[in-house]
Amino acid sequence: MKALQFKAFGSPDVLECLELPTPQADDDHAVVRVFSASVNPSDVKNLSGHFRHTLPPRIPGRDFSGVVVEGPAEWLGMDVWGTGGDIGFTRDGSHAEFIRLPIAALARKPAALSHEQAAAIGVNFVVAWLGTVDYAQLAQGETVAVIGVGGGVGGAVAQIAKSLGARVIGLDRQAPQNGSPAAARIDHYLPFDEHAAEGMRALGGADVVYDTVGGVAFETALGLVKRRGRVVEISATGKRRVEFDLIDFYHNETRLLGADSAKLGVAESARLMRELAQGFDSGRLVPPVIAHRFGLEQGRDAYRAVAAGTRGRVVINMA
Repeated sequence: MKALQFKAFGSPDVLECLELPTPQADDDHAVVRVFSASVNPSDVKNLSGHFRHTLPPRIPGRDFSGVVVEGPAEWLGMDVWGTGGDIGFTRDGSHAEFIRLPIAALARKPAALSHEQAAAIGVNFVVAWLGTVDYAQLAQGETVAVIGVGGGVGGAVAQIAKSLGARVIGLDRQAPQNGSPAAARIDHYLPFDEHAAEGMRALGGADVVYDTVGGVAFETALGLVKRRGRVVEISATGKRRVEFDLIDFYHNETRLLGADSAKLGVAESARLMRELAQGFDSGRLVPPVIAHRFGLEQGRDAYRAVAAGTRGRVVINMA
């Protein structure tokens, strides 16, 4: 099979498109022919050596969509999709024509999505669901403030929150692009600046703040939440260590939650992919905008596009 592989850490230039042995199924694993796979910022970080548990040589890639070609009879020929914090890191990933997966990781692809669209869902929507539904337990009628609503995770949070019947306040340095799924789901937009907390108070405050930026945005995030509200953090942009007023924090009885989808392997993520599939098939969720499409041989260019901060999703199509 053809696959992208890196033998040493570095820039996208270390990626090679090689002929490698096609993986084989066994009693516990199936083989999926990958039709499409997306490239995430975490894939670029993985290539650079950011994650200490990754050992080269490695095929990278977390998100995928394809068809089962080897495995249990009931799964053969089934369209599946998935993501995981192990594939591409501690086991070979999805930037290849075939991928070997635990049978427990198999999850049916939504019929409403093409393989290309399905491949663009994984990481962003899984961490969005994890923080919004599993951890913060956002309820119908509550208000969620999404910091970084114009990004991939922020847009996914806005969609999931709206599907739950919540009011969505989007915050970012610029409004989401017209026509994007996030733009259609937010009830109010606030510029993310020194007046953000004041603007949020005028709107009644947030029951949940989902901060996709973290670090430099952390103190502002705490200032947006109502008494006994929940703040979800998934990143530490620009600042690993933060300071805040502890007295204000405990007087407000704020709950602080961390969400890390990389802790979920591809088998553990399958539960969330099944939940998400219902949302896409019902039309309550819609796929993100795909900004760029590349072939496998153009893998370096795909990684460069993500490293450059392209708005929208970047997908590698195998065929």
